[in-house]
Parts: sequence; C-alpha cells; structure tokens
Amino acid sequence: MAFSKLLEQAGGMGLFQTLQVLTFILPCLVIPSQMLLENFSAAVPGHRCWTHLLDNGSAVPANMTLKALLTISIPPGPNWEPHQCRRFRQPQWQLLDPNATATSWNEADTEPCVDGWVYDRSVFTSTIVAKWDLVCSSQGLKPLSQSIFMSGILVGSFIWGLVSYRFGRKPMLSWCCLQLAVAGTSTIFAPTFVIYCGLRFVAAFGMAGIFLSSLTLMVEWTMTSRRAATMTVVGCAFSAGQAALGGLAFALRDWRTLQLAASVPFFAISLISWWLPESARWLIIKGKPDQALQELRKVARINGHKEAKNLTIEVLMSSMEEEAASAKEPRSVLDLFCMPVLRWRSCAMLVVNFSLLISYYGLVFDLQSLGRDIFLLQVLFGAVDFLGRATTALLLSFLGRRTIQAGSQVMAGLAILANMLVPQDLQTLRVVFAVLGKGCFGISLTCLSIYKAELFPTPLRKSTAAQGNRQEAVTVESTSL
Repeated sequence: MAFSKLLEQAGGMGLFQTLQVLTFILPCLVIPSQMLLENFSAAVPGHRCWTHLLDNGSAVPANMTLKALLTISIPPGPNWEPHQCRRFRQPQWQLLDPNATATSWNEADTEPCVDGWVYDRSVFTSTIVAKWDLVCSSQGLKPLSQSIFMSGILVGSFIWGLVSYRFGRKPMLSWCCLQLAVAGTSTIFAPTFVIYCGLRFVAAFGMAGIFLSSLTLMVEWTMTSRRAATMTVVGCAFSAGQAALGGLAFALRDWRTLQLAASVPFFAISLISWWLPESARWLIIKGKPDQALQELRKVARINGHKEAKNLTIEVLMSSMEEEAASAKEPRSVLDLFCMPVLRWRSCAMLVVNFSLLISYYGLVFDLQSLGRDIFLLQVLFGAVDFLGRATTALLLSFLGRRTIQAGSQVMAGLAILANMLVPQDLQTLRVVFAVLGKGCFGISLTCLSIYKAELFPTPLRKSTAAQGNRQEAVTVESTSL
C-alpha cells in the first residue's frame, strides 16, 4: 500500500506507535465497565413484599420470631422460600399451627405487593432494580435498559462513521470520550427510569464513536505486518478491564458509586487523546497535504527517524495519488455482494458473527444465572478471556485462521451446551463450563477480527467493519431482550 511506504519513512513501528497503543489501552480498560456495568448495578437482590407486621416496628409482636412473621405474612414461593411477588391480605395465624398443611396456604387470600418491596442489602447496598422496583410485574424493564444501551451503539455506528469521514478521527475521539463521561456521570442523578435509560443511550452513542475512531487511528498509524499483534494487545486490555470490573464492583456496592467510577476516567481520557495526531491518510484524502506532512514529521520525530526530512508535499501526493482517487469512488455495503466470492464470504461472516456474538453476550450479560458469587465470575471471565486472546497469535502461527476460528467456536458451543445440561445444584461444574466457553470465545473473537480484515480488498474493509459493528449492536440488543 502507498501509505505504508510513507509510514516506513516516518519510522515504521517505533516509540510513537508504542505510546499510541498505550493511549488506546486506557479506554479499553474502562469500556468493559460501561458495557457490563448492569451485571452489578442492575443485579436483582433478594426481595419480598412489604408487610405491616414485618416492616412496621410498632406492629411487631414482641414474642414472635422473624420466621414466624414470614410464615403468617408471606406465602411460600415455588421453592418454598418466601414468595417475592405476593403477600397475604391478612395475617394467617392458623399457619403457626404445627399441623397446618399446604391446603392452608392455598386457601388463604393473597395480593400483589401493593405497598412495595423490601430488598436484601447484604450484597448490594443499592441497585437500579431496588431504586425503581424493577421486579415482579416490572421485571421486563430490567433487560430493556440494556437493550436501549445497545441501541445507542447501533445508532452511533451509523452516525459516527459519517462524522469521522467529514471532521476527522481525532476530534471525534475526544468528543465521544467527553460525551460518554458527561452522560455516564449524569446517570447517577436520574430521577426516573426513563431518564436513566435515555442517559445510558447517550453514553452508548458516544462509546460507538470511541470504538470507531480509536480503531481507525490505530490501524492507520500501524504497519500492516504489526496490526494483528497490536489488535491482540488492545484486545487483552479489554479482557483485563473485564476482570478489573469484578474487583471494582466488589469494592463499590452502591450502583451510583460504581457508575461514577466507570464514567469519570473518560474525562481524563478525553484530555489525553488530544496529543494523538490526526490520521495523515485521511488528511491527504481530504485535500490537506500540508497538515498531513506536519503529522508525519511529528511521528517521525517521536520515532527518532531522521529520514523524515525527505518527506515533501510532492512525495505525499505522488505516493497517495492512486489511493486518493479510489477513496473518492463511492463504496457501500452492497459492494460486498456484487462479486460471487465476496458475496459468499460476506454471508459466511454474517452467520459466524451472529452465532458468536449472540452466544458471547448471552453469557456475559447473565452472570446471576451462573452462580451466586458474580464478582468472582466476572474476574474469572476476564482472566480466561485475557488468556485466550493472548495465546491467539501463537496459535495462529501454527494452525492457521480457519482451523482456529472453527475449532474455538465449536469448543465454545460445546461448553455452553454442556453448561445448559448440567443441573442447577451443580454450580461449580456449571461455572467451569461457562469459563471454558468464555475462553474459547476470546480466541474466536480475536481470530475473527484479524481474519475478516484479510478476506476483503482494502477499499471494502471499512464497509465490512461498519457492517460488523451494526450487526454486533443488533445482535447484542436482541440478546438483551
């Protein structure tokens, strides 16, 4: 490629590229906290109906135990635990009789929790579920908030691509970090669930821009031969962020504090991102060769490369003439289906993407169904994902793309299927299969990000990436619902 030759004259892979990757590692460490936040901030605590005898101190008989009060106030649920959504209309004193039978409970009149709920605060001091009573008849609103969040990423993947091409990658990255920081921080002040969901949508909208701009800048300033390694490093940072979320949520049990901790760092990231140079390739294509030359010389100076003095406007324009001309030709997702080979590859990628993403996010968004200690589960998921991503480059050098992609996805599917077949009471075994599946997903996702960039010609790679981002958002939104 023409721009690759310009990068070589600017030092190839040097100190600048190292500093750039370190900069992009920062949002990758924090973004998982935003994406997976509701595993903790929207965790469903144990709950039961509020009752006069149990929760109105002046009405509690002095000589009665808590168990006895529960017996006469709350009917038993499916597992003979206190029902979470019903209560007796009147105290059922006859149930204290040792000879009481199941018929006695069935004959008693019950009603919904008209006075609200009492929540178990031993694990979380506060969650959005407890704040807005997203339980029982309103339990469907809980996944709705996650779905709205992913809708923000879906809309952002459409809008920010156009904004990035018009105004540049660097200002978009800084703005999106600031937008995510402001919207995420404002969420803790949301007076209603509707406003909370709206702010989460705005935060996710900004997150889509961070994904797009950071990935584009990193790819355009990295030598082609080093892109796979660079993407693996950034992917490992994302995995480390998942593990860090488990520890952060363990330390911060209040949803507002956790939300704040996951949002405030983006203020700093927005400021730090200003040191990054704009994409020289984009500047040349947009007819700004003088500024592109400045950015290339800046990179060369950081890399300690003296040959940058040979870079001139004439060299830039002659090197990028063909690429600039091809960039002016309109490209769209429809171009992927014009040629039989590309059409087959595109359809295959759609199927692979969908099956991978719906299983992956279905697993990581539902920690409470896998075990009681969701903090440990989150750390384990992040650790095994890190291990899977870190070993992908080594595996690819021995086995190749197709073998790794197919093998890891089949292994992940078998692990998730085994997890579904294991009885609920065998929690440890279920966790083992889930963690194994998560590790295989990490390998598969990393391999896919490298593989799909090699399957399509350069002019169509952006269309492929945009299609993948939109499909991911749609798939995750469906998974949330």
